[in-house]
Amino acid sequence: MNQYLTDKKSVYLIISLIVLAFAFSFCVRLIWVYQFSDYESFKFAGQFMINTNDGYFWAEGARDLLSGIFIKHNLSPISEATSWLTYATVKVLPFSLETIIFYMPAVLGSLIVIPIILIAHNFKMVEMGFLAALLASIAVSYYNRTMIGYYDTDMLNIVFPTFLLWSLILALRTHEEKYLLITALEIIAYRWWYPQSYSLEFSYFGLILVYALLFDRKNIFHFKLLTMMLFAMMGLPSLVRFVIVIGVYISFKQGKLKQYVWYFLAASVILFILSGGLEPIWFRLKLYVFKDSIEITQDILPLHFFSVMQTVREAGQIDFVTFAERISGHTITFILSLIGYVLMVKKYPAMLLGLPLLGLGFLALWGGLRFTIYAVPVCALGVAYLLFRWSAYITGLFINERLGGLVKSSFVILSSLGVLYPNLLHVIDYRVPTVMNKMEVEQLDSLRKIAGREDYIVAWWDYGYPLRYYADTKTLIDGGKHDGGVNFPVSFMLTNDQESAARLARLEVEYTEKAFTTAEENETKPKEQQHDILNNTAQMTLDYGFHDANDFLDALQTPLTLPAKTREIYFYLPYRMMGIFPTVAQFSNMDLMSGKMTRQPFFFQTTQFKDTGTLLNFSSGVVLDKAKGMLKIGNQEVPVKNFIQTAYTPEFKLIKEQNVIHPDGLFSIIYMQAYNTFLILDEAMFHSTYIQLFVLENYDERFFEPMSLEAYAKVYRLKI
Repeated sequence: MNQYLTDKKSVYLIISLIVLAFAFSFCVRLIWVYQFSDYESFKFAGQFMINTNDGYFWAEGARDLLSGIFIKHNLSPISEATSWLTYATVKVLPFSLETIIFYMPAVLGSLIVIPIILIAHNFKMVEMGFLAALLASIAVSYYNRTMIGYYDTDMLNIVFPTFLLWSLILALRTHEEKYLLITALEIIAYRWWYPQSYSLEFSYFGLILVYALLFDRKNIFHFKLLTMMLFAMMGLPSLVRFVIVIGVYISFKQGKLKQYVWYFLAASVILFILSGGLEPIWFRLKLYVFKDSIEITQDILPLHFFSVMQTVREAGQIDFVTFAERISGHTITFILSLIGYVLMVKKYPAMLLGLPLLGLGFLALWGGLRFTIYAVPVCALGVAYLLFRWSAYITGLFINERLGGLVKSSFVILSSLGVLYPNLLHVIDYRVPTVMNKMEVEQLDSLRKIAGREDYIVAWWDYGYPLRYYADTKTLIDGGKHDGGVNFPVSFMLTNDQESAARLARLEVEYTEKAFTTAEENETKPKEQQHDILNNTAQMTLDYGFHDANDFLDALQTPLTLPAKTREIYFYLPYRMMGIFPTVAQFSNMDLMSGKMTRQPFFFQTTQFKDTGTLLNFSSGVVLDKAKGMLKIGNQEVPVKNFIQTAYTPEFKLIKEQNVIHPDGLFSIIYMQAYNTFLILDEAMFHSTYIQLFVLENYDERFFEPMSLEAYAKVYRLKI
C-alpha cells in the first residue's frame, strides 16, 4: 500500500512538473503576441499571420483538404503529415485555420518538456529534468523555430527524437518488451511527420548495434530492439510498416518463437536495404555537407547552374560563439552543458544515446545553423545535471542540514535563473515580423479573385508559398522547388530585358505543364517506351534547333514562335525583393555551357547618403560629383547616363523625373523618394524587367499590362 501511494505521488509530481514546464514554455511564446498586439499590419481579416515562409506550404495543404478542392500539378501537400494534422485540428477545435496555424507551433513545440522530464525521472532526478525542460523549451535555436507563428515541421522535429531517446534509454535500462513497440511506433510516427528523419534513426540504431556487439552479445533483447527498429525504418509506406511492426511484436511476445529472433533480424536487414533505407542518408549529407556551388544537369544537353545552397544562410558555416549561443543561450552555459553531459554519461551510460542529437547539433559548424536545434535537449539535460551535482556537493559542505538545504535551494534557483536569463532576453529581443504585411496580402487576395487556380505567378522562390496560399495560383519556384535549374529561368526573367523575359515566361510555364504530363504518361508505360524529361532550358534549346543554350537565350529577343497559351501568367514584383536582387541575379549571370560567370552586374542600394552641395556621398566609397556628372566608385570614375527621381502623388500614382547627363554614360542613378533610397545601376540592371516594371513602371505594352500598382508590390499580366 505504501509503495502504491509512493508511486501515485511520484506520478502526480511528474504530471505537475510537466504541466508547469509546458505552461512556462507556452506563456513565454505569448510575449511575441503581447509585443505586436497593436500591429494591425501583422494581421489579415483580424487575425495574426504567421512569420515563416515555409509555413504557407503546409497551410496550403490544410486549406485544400478543408475545401476538398484539389488542382492537378499545383504541388499542394495534401498528403503530408503537417497538413493532415492541421486539417484534423481545425475539424476538431472551434478555431479557424489561421488561428490554428498561428498558435500550433507554441503548443506542439512545448511538448519537448515531456520526454525531457521523463528521461530525468528514469534517472531519479525529476527536479533536474524540470530545469532542463525549462531551458530546452526556450533555448535560442529551439525558440526561434517553434515560436508562435513559426508554423513548420520544426514544431515536432525535436520532440519526436527526444521521445525516441527516452524510449531507447528505458529499453536498455529496463529490458521491458513494451519499449520495443513504443520505440518502433515512435520511429514510424517520426518518419510520417518528417521523412528526413532517416539519419538520426540510423544513428540511434548504430549506437545500439555497437553496444550489443561489444558489451552484451548474449542478451537477445538488444537484437529484438534492433529488429523492431529496422522494420520501422524501412522505406515502405507508414501503414505497411505499422502492420509489420505490430506483427513482429506479437511474435516476440510468443515464447515459442523466441528461437526465431535471428531470422526476424536477417529479414529486417534485407528488407531495409531492398526498400532503399540507405539512400536518403546519403542524399541529406550530399545536400548540406558535400554541397557544390555549381549544379550540372545530367541531360542530353548538360547545362551548368548556380547552386541555391550557396545563398541559403541556414546551410552556411557559423562561428563557435553563435553556435554555442543558439544551443544554450550563452557560451559559458554551453561549455558547462558539455561537462555536465560527460558526467551524466559516466553516471548513466545509457545517455550515450544522446550522441546522435549532439552530433547533429555539432554539424551546424559545417552544415549551417539549422542543425543547432538538435543539440538543445541533450545540452539542457547536461547543464541541469551539472548544476544539481554541484548543489548536492554544496549541501555536503554544511554540517547543519537545514542551512545546507537553504544554500542548496538558493544555488539551484539562482543558477537556474542564470542559465534561463540569456534565453529569455533573446525571446524579448527577437521581434520577428510576419512574412507579409496586411496591405501585401490584401493585394494578393484581390488577385485571387481575378486569377484562376491554373494560372501562374512569376516571382522569386522566397515568395512562392505565400503567393500560392493567398493568391491561390501556381508558381514556378518556391521554398521546396528552387534548385539551380528551375531558379535560372525566373532569375533570367527578372534580370533581363522585358522582351526576353516575356517570351521565356510563356515558354517556361508551358514546358513546366508539359513536363508534368510527360511524367504522368511515363508512369503507365514500360521503361523502353518512356520519354526523356530534360531540364526545361535544355529541352527548349533542342526544340528550337540550338545546340548551345546561350544562343537560345539570345534568340529570345527575336520573334520566336511560342507554344499555344493555355493559362494566364502574372509577374509579382515586391519592393522587399530589392534587398536580395543581386542574389537573384547570380542565378542567371553565367554561361550555361561552361558554368563560368559571364557578367558581374552592378547594383548598389543605399539609404545612407549625404548631400554636401557639390557631392552626393552614398557611403561605401561611392560618390557622385554633381557638377561633372561623374560617379566615383573607389578609385574609378565613370560617367552617369541617367539621373531619375521617383515619387508618389497623394493618390499613390507614380511620378518620375528623368535627366540624361551623359548619353554614353555607363550607370544610372535612381532616387526613390518614397523609400528614401538611392539605386545605382549599370545598363544591364537598369533595363532589367524588375527595375523597369517595379521601380519605373516602364512596361512594354506589347508584353505586359498592369494589374495592381502599389508602392510595396506591383503585379503585371503577361499579354503573350
